[in-house]
Amino acid sequence: MPETQILTEDDFDLKKIFECGQCFRWNREPDGSYTGVALGRAARIRRDGEKIFISGDERDLKTLWHGYFDLERDYRTLRQAVCVDDYMRSASDFGAGIRILNQDRWETLCSFIISQCNNIPRIKKIVETLCREFGEETYLEDRRFYTFPGAERIAALEPEDLAPLRCGYRAPYIIATARAVASGELDLEALSKTDLATAKKALTALPGIGEKVANCVILFSLRIGSAFPVDVWMKKALAEHYPDGFDSAVFGENAGLAQQYMFYYQRESS
Repeated sequence: MPETQILTEDDFDLKKIFECGQCFRWNREPDGSYTGVALGRAARIRRDGEKIFISGDERDLKTLWHGYFDLERDYRTLRQAVCVDDYMRSASDFGAGIRILNQDRWETLCSFIISQCNNIPRIKKIVETLCREFGEETYLEDRRFYTFPGAERIAALEPEDLAPLRCGYRAPYIIATARAVASGELDLEALSKTDLATAKKALTALPGIGEKVANCVILFSLRIGSAFPVDVWMKKALAEHYPDGFDSAVFGENAGLAQQYMFYYQRESS
């Protein structure tokens, strides 16, 4: 399998990107590289000194990975923009290298429904079982992987068909959401062209999708950067560093990136 160098002098840390809670299908290998499936393609990405390489050719880099890794944006400049106080300066320095991935919209929505009241190892296990049971085989370096099943595939199922996932009460939410996406009732492409309030209203109208899941989907797949997900780690960070209250609007369209720095800093230093 050929590989191509990702040309960036900007923030790009594989561990921080793949292990900051925004995605669930990349896994660290013994040699320090990461393998995973994204946008229907199995891939390996690795660092060699200051250089980063990903499997595939230049066309793959241009059509898939350039957008996925948000390579058009200058993250060093963005990181400086969120340094509104000493705490954010520390958090952004600690999280330097995080990038917001532009993920498949349906996959992100389904994955974050699964993430509710769950820990990351279990989320990853459920997602992988979903892909193995209902996705399609794909190969990388003679290893078998599975693509994420489309909404149409899941929409044709019943909640009991998801029993192998052991996802509990989330099963009917997954099916209902898949049917909304497959029928066009929920148009994720159209939502990506709206604003935060409109997207959040549409997503939270579906059963099982609350504020936190909606904000994650909006940030990680709809490319609306003002979304600011708040989970347990973020509640701790906000209570500790902003006890008198906090308004994410101070970050503008970089609020989601600021949230990732805060989340990663709080979780890793606890």
